[in-house]
Amino acid sequence: MSNSIVLGVDIGGSHITAALIDLEQGILLEDSWKRESINSLDNAETILENWSKVISDSLKTTELPVKKIGIAMPGPFNYNEGICLIEEQDKFKSLYKVNIKTELAARLNVQATQIRFINDAEAFVKGEVFAGSAKGAKRVMGLTLGTGLGAGIYEDGESHDLSLWNAPFLNGISEDYLSTRWFVGRYQQLTGIQLMGVKELVEMVKTDHAAVRVFMEFGHNMAGFLMPIIKKYKLEMVIIGGNISLAFDQFSPELVSVLEANQLMAKVKITKLNEHAALIGAACL
Repeated sequence: MSNSIVLGVDIGGSHITAALIDLEQGILLEDSWKRESINSLDNAETILENWSKVISDSLKTTELPVKKIGIAMPGPFNYNEGICLIEEQDKFKSLYKVNIKTELAARLNVQATQIRFINDAEAFVKGEVFAGSAKGAKRVMGLTLGTGLGAGIYEDGESHDLSLWNAPFLNGISEDYLSTRWFVGRYQQLTGIQLMGVKELVEMVKTDHAAVRVFMEFGHNMAGFLMPIIKKYKLEMVIIGGNISLAFDQFSPELVSVLEANQLMAKVKITKLNEHAALIGAACL
Protein backbone atom coordinates (compact mmCIF):
# COMPACT_ATOMS: atom_id res chain seq x y z
CA MET A 1 0.00 0.00 0.00
CA SER A 2 2.77 2.45 0.87
CA ASN A 3 3.96 2.44 -2.75
CA SER A 4 0.53 3.64 -3.89
CA ILE A 5 0.47 6.63 -1.51
CA VAL A 6 1.51 9.90 -3.17
CA LEU A 7 1.25 13.45 -1.90
CA GLY A 8 -0.85 15.64 -4.16
CA VAL A 9 -0.52 19.42 -3.92
CA ASP A 10 -2.65 22.11 -5.55
CA ILE A 11 -1.24 25.65 -5.62
CA GLY A 12 -3.53 28.48 -6.64
CA GLY A 13 -3.35 32.24 -6.65
CA SER A 14 -4.86 32.48 -3.17
CA HIS A 15 -4.33 29.09 -1.53
CA ILE A 16 -2.37 25.86 -1.24
CA THR A 17 -3.99 22.49 -0.60
CA ALA A 18 -2.19 19.22 0.06
CA ALA A 19 -3.36 15.67 0.74
CA LEU A 20 -2.20 12.08 0.55
CA ILE A 21 -3.74 10.12 -2.33
CA ASP A 22 -4.11 6.33 -2.50
CA LEU A 23 -3.77 5.71 -6.22
CA GLU A 24 -4.74 2.04 -5.96
CA GLN A 25 -8.16 2.93 -4.59
CA GLY A 26 -8.43 6.33 -6.24
CA ILE A 27 -9.23 8.06 -2.96
CA LEU A 28 -7.96 10.94 -0.86
CA LEU A 29 -6.98 10.23 2.74
CA GLU A 30 -9.23 12.76 4.46
CA ASP A 31 -7.17 13.21 7.63
CA SER A 32 -4.22 14.33 5.52
CA TRP A 33 -6.11 17.20 3.82
CA LYS A 34 -4.50 20.54 4.64
CA ARG A 35 -5.32 23.96 3.21
CA GLU A 36 -4.10 27.49 3.89
CA SER A 37 -4.73 30.86 2.32
CA ILE A 38 -1.69 32.41 0.67
CA ASN A 39 -0.91 35.98 -0.28
CA SER A 40 0.57 35.50 -3.73
CA LEU A 41 2.04 39.02 -3.62
CA ASP A 42 4.22 38.25 -0.58
CA ASN A 43 7.98 38.00 -0.90
CA ALA A 44 9.44 34.72 -2.19
CA GLU A 45 10.71 33.51 1.20
CA THR A 46 7.33 33.92 2.89
CA ILE A 47 5.47 32.12 0.10
CA LEU A 48 7.93 29.22 0.00
CA GLU A 49 7.88 28.82 3.79
CA ASN A 50 4.07 28.79 3.83
CA TRP A 51 3.93 26.24 1.05
CA SER A 52 6.49 24.05 2.79
CA LYS A 53 4.58 24.12 6.06
CA VAL A 54 1.32 22.93 4.50
CA ILE A 55 3.08 20.15 2.57
CA SER A 56 4.97 19.09 5.69
CA ASP A 57 1.82 19.10 7.82
CA SER A 58 0.11 16.76 5.35
CA LEU A 59 3.09 14.40 5.21
CA LYS A 60 3.13 14.19 9.00
CA THR A 61 -0.34 12.60 9.06
CA THR A 62 1.07 9.22 8.08
CA GLU A 63 3.97 7.07 9.26
CA LEU A 64 4.25 5.48 5.83
CA PRO A 65 7.25 6.56 3.75
CA VAL A 66 5.84 8.88 1.08
CA LYS A 67 8.46 9.16 -1.63
CA LYS A 68 6.65 11.07 -4.35
CA ILE A 69 5.11 14.56 -4.44
CA GLY A 70 3.03 15.80 -7.36
CA ILE A 71 2.30 19.54 -7.49
CA ALA A 72 -0.35 21.25 -9.62
CA MET A 73 0.81 24.77 -10.43
CA PRO A 74 -0.57 27.57 -12.61
CA GLY A 75 1.45 28.71 -15.58
CA PRO A 76 3.50 30.06 -17.15
CA PHE A 77 5.86 27.54 -15.55
CA ASN A 78 8.70 25.27 -16.63
CA TYR A 79 7.13 22.04 -15.40
CA ASN A 80 10.10 19.80 -16.19
CA GLU A 81 12.65 21.93 -14.35
CA GLY A 82 10.28 23.36 -11.72
CA ILE A 83 10.98 27.01 -12.53
CA CYS A 84 8.29 29.65 -12.08
CA LEU A 85 7.82 31.90 -15.13
CA ILE A 86 4.84 33.91 -13.89
CA GLU A 87 5.64 37.56 -14.56
CA GLU A 88 2.73 39.46 -16.10
CA GLN A 89 -0.14 38.06 -14.01
CA ASP A 90 -1.10 39.59 -10.69
CA LYS A 91 0.39 36.81 -8.56
CA PHE A 92 3.69 35.21 -7.56
CA LYS A 93 5.75 38.02 -9.08
CA SER A 94 8.44 37.50 -6.43
CA LEU A 95 8.92 33.91 -7.64
CA TYR A 96 9.77 34.79 -11.24
CA LYS A 97 12.60 32.52 -12.43
CA VAL A 98 12.89 30.87 -8.99
CA ASN A 99 13.48 27.11 -9.09
CA ILE A 100 10.55 25.98 -6.95
CA LYS A 101 11.59 22.33 -7.13
CA THR A 102 15.00 22.83 -5.52
CA GLU A 103 13.67 25.38 -3.02
CA LEU A 104 10.94 23.04 -1.78
CA ALA A 105 13.24 20.00 -1.79
CA ALA A 106 15.67 21.80 0.52
CA ARG A 107 12.93 22.91 2.91
CA LEU A 108 11.23 19.49 3.00
CA ASN A 109 14.51 17.56 3.20
CA VAL A 110 13.72 15.42 0.15
CA GLN A 111 15.45 14.85 -3.16
CA ALA A 112 14.45 17.19 -5.97
CA THR A 113 13.77 14.10 -8.11
CA GLN A 114 10.92 13.19 -5.73
CA ILE A 115 9.00 16.32 -6.76
CA ARG A 116 7.17 16.69 -10.08
CA PHE A 117 5.00 19.49 -11.43
CA ILE A 118 1.94 19.59 -13.64
CA ASN A 119 -0.19 22.45 -14.93
CA ASP A 120 -3.15 22.98 -12.61
CA ALA A 121 -5.78 22.75 -15.36
CA GLU A 122 -4.13 19.62 -16.73
CA ALA A 123 -4.14 18.12 -13.24
CA PHE A 124 -7.81 19.02 -12.87
CA VAL A 125 -8.92 17.20 -16.02
CA LYS A 126 -6.61 14.27 -15.24
CA GLY A 127 -8.19 13.89 -11.80
CA GLU A 128 -11.74 14.08 -13.18
CA VAL A 129 -10.98 11.37 -15.76
CA PHE A 130 -9.28 9.20 -13.12
CA ALA A 131 -12.02 9.39 -10.48
CA GLY A 132 -14.56 12.14 -11.20
CA SER A 133 -17.21 13.44 -13.60
CA ALA A 134 -15.27 12.38 -16.69
CA LYS A 135 -14.39 8.85 -15.57
CA GLY A 136 -14.20 6.61 -18.61
CA ALA A 137 -14.36 9.48 -21.12
CA LYS A 138 -11.91 9.56 -24.02
CA ARG A 139 -11.78 13.20 -25.15
CA VAL A 140 -12.37 15.75 -22.41
CA MET A 141 -11.45 19.35 -21.70
CA GLY A 142 -11.29 20.67 -18.16
CA LEU A 143 -11.72 24.37 -17.41
CA THR A 144 -10.77 25.94 -14.09
CA LEU A 145 -12.48 29.28 -13.68
CA GLY A 146 -11.63 31.71 -10.90
CA THR A 147 -9.10 34.51 -10.55
CA GLY A 148 -7.66 33.14 -13.79
CA LEU A 149 -8.55 30.72 -16.58
CA GLY A 150 -7.00 27.28 -16.87
CA ALA A 151 -7.65 24.80 -19.68
CA GLY A 152 -6.40 21.24 -19.89
CA ILE A 153 -7.31 18.45 -22.29
CA TYR A 154 -7.35 14.67 -22.02
CA GLU A 155 -7.24 12.71 -25.26
CA ASP A 156 -6.09 9.24 -26.24
CA GLY A 157 -4.93 8.48 -22.71
CA GLU A 158 -2.75 11.58 -22.41
CA SER A 159 -3.34 14.98 -20.84
CA HIS A 160 -1.75 18.34 -21.56
CA ASP A 161 -2.16 22.02 -20.86
CA LEU A 162 -3.83 24.09 -23.59
CA SER A 163 -2.55 27.40 -22.17
CA LEU A 164 -5.53 29.38 -23.43
CA TRP A 165 -5.65 32.07 -20.75
CA ASN A 166 -4.15 34.65 -23.12
CA ALA A 167 -5.73 33.42 -26.35
CA PRO A 168 -7.27 36.27 -28.40
CA PHE A 169 -10.99 36.50 -27.64
CA LEU A 170 -13.55 39.22 -28.40
CA ASN A 171 -11.89 42.58 -27.59
CA GLY A 172 -9.03 41.16 -25.54
CA ILE A 173 -7.92 37.75 -24.30
CA SER A 174 -10.01 34.87 -22.98
CA GLU A 175 -9.12 35.48 -19.33
CA ASP A 176 -10.57 39.00 -19.63
CA TYR A 177 -14.01 37.45 -20.14
CA LEU A 178 -13.84 34.11 -18.32
CA SER A 179 -12.63 35.04 -14.84
CA THR A 180 -13.90 36.62 -11.63
CA ARG A 181 -12.78 40.09 -12.66
CA TRP A 182 -15.11 40.00 -15.67
CA PHE A 183 -18.14 39.38 -13.42
CA VAL A 184 -17.14 42.19 -11.07
CA GLY A 185 -16.34 44.59 -13.90
CA ARG A 186 -19.44 43.84 -15.97
CA TYR A 187 -21.82 44.21 -13.03
CA GLN A 188 -20.18 47.52 -12.15
CA GLN A 189 -20.63 48.67 -15.76
CA LEU A 190 -24.35 47.92 -15.56
CA THR A 191 -25.08 49.22 -12.06
CA GLY A 192 -22.18 51.34 -10.81
CA ILE A 193 -21.87 48.94 -7.87
CA GLN A 194 -18.62 47.10 -7.15
CA LEU A 195 -18.91 43.59 -5.74
CA MET A 196 -16.28 41.39 -4.13
CA GLY A 197 -16.89 38.37 -6.33
CA VAL A 198 -19.19 35.88 -8.02
CA LYS A 199 -20.68 34.50 -4.81
CA GLU A 200 -22.45 37.81 -4.17
CA LEU A 201 -23.96 37.72 -7.66
CA VAL A 202 -25.34 34.22 -7.11
CA GLU A 203 -27.13 35.45 -4.00
CA MET A 204 -28.70 38.31 -5.97
CA VAL A 205 -30.10 36.59 -9.07
CA LYS A 206 -33.62 36.10 -7.67
CA THR A 207 -34.15 39.84 -7.20
CA ASP A 208 -31.58 41.58 -9.44
CA HIS A 209 -32.10 41.66 -13.21
CA ALA A 210 -28.57 42.97 -13.77
CA ALA A 211 -27.14 39.90 -12.03
CA VAL A 212 -29.23 37.64 -14.27
CA ARG A 213 -28.00 39.51 -17.33
CA VAL A 214 -24.38 39.13 -16.26
CA PHE A 215 -24.72 35.36 -15.91
CA MET A 216 -26.46 35.05 -19.28
CA GLU A 217 -23.73 37.08 -20.96
CA PHE A 218 -21.09 34.93 -19.30
CA GLY A 219 -22.75 31.74 -20.55
CA HIS A 220 -22.95 33.21 -24.05
CA ASN A 221 -19.28 34.25 -23.96
CA MET A 222 -18.21 30.84 -22.72
CA ALA A 223 -20.10 29.14 -25.52
CA GLY A 224 -18.32 31.36 -28.04
CA PHE A 225 -15.00 30.44 -26.45
CA LEU A 226 -15.74 26.70 -26.38
CA MET A 227 -17.23 26.14 -29.84
CA PRO A 228 -14.01 26.17 -31.91
CA ILE A 229 -12.25 24.08 -29.26
CA ILE A 230 -14.98 21.44 -29.18
CA LYS A 231 -14.84 21.21 -32.97
CA LYS A 232 -11.04 21.10 -33.15
CA TYR A 233 -10.57 18.35 -30.58
CA LYS A 234 -13.88 16.52 -31.20
CA LEU A 235 -14.63 16.74 -27.49
CA GLU A 236 -17.31 14.55 -25.95
CA MET A 237 -17.28 16.42 -22.64
CA VAL A 238 -16.28 19.66 -20.92
CA ILE A 239 -15.79 19.66 -17.14
CA ILE A 240 -15.95 22.98 -15.32
CA GLY A 241 -14.24 23.60 -11.98
CA GLY A 242 -12.81 26.45 -9.96
CA ASN A 243 -14.68 28.95 -7.80
CA ILE A 244 -16.89 30.11 -10.67
CA SER A 245 -18.21 26.55 -11.09
CA LEU A 246 -20.26 27.18 -7.93
CA ALA A 247 -22.41 29.46 -10.12
CA PHE A 248 -22.87 26.74 -12.77
CA ASP A 249 -26.66 26.66 -12.46
CA GLN A 250 -26.81 30.37 -13.25
CA PHE A 251 -24.80 30.44 -16.48
CA SER A 252 -25.09 26.87 -17.82
CA PRO A 253 -28.59 27.20 -19.39
CA GLU A 254 -27.40 29.90 -21.80
CA LEU A 255 -24.12 28.06 -22.40
CA VAL A 256 -25.81 24.75 -23.26
CA SER A 257 -28.49 26.47 -25.33
CA VAL A 258 -25.94 28.19 -27.56
CA LEU A 259 -23.90 25.00 -28.00
CA GLU A 260 -26.99 22.99 -28.96
CA ALA A 261 -28.14 25.71 -31.35
CA ASN A 262 -24.82 25.22 -33.12
CA GLN A 263 -25.25 21.41 -33.24
CA LEU A 264 -22.52 20.78 -30.67
CA MET A 265 -23.57 17.94 -28.40
CA ALA A 266 -20.55 17.80 -26.10
CA LYS A 267 -21.78 17.34 -22.53
CA VAL A 268 -20.99 20.16 -20.13
CA LYS A 269 -20.64 19.01 -16.54
CA ILE A 270 -19.62 20.46 -13.23
CA THR A 271 -16.71 18.94 -11.36
CA LYS A 272 -17.45 15.96 -9.13
CA LEU A 273 -14.20 16.13 -7.19
CA ASN A 274 -14.03 19.91 -6.72
CA GLU A 275 -10.70 20.81 -5.11
CA HIS A 276 -9.76 17.15 -4.89
CA ALA A 277 -9.51 16.86 -8.69
CA ALA A 278 -6.22 18.72 -9.04
CA LEU A 279 -4.78 16.91 -6.01
CA ILE A 280 -5.59 13.51 -7.51
CA GLY A 281 -4.43 14.58 -10.97
CA ALA A 282 -1.11 15.81 -9.57
CA ALA A 283 -0.64 12.59 -7.64
CA CYS A 284 -1.25 10.62 -10.87
CA LEU A 285 2.09 11.95 -12.14
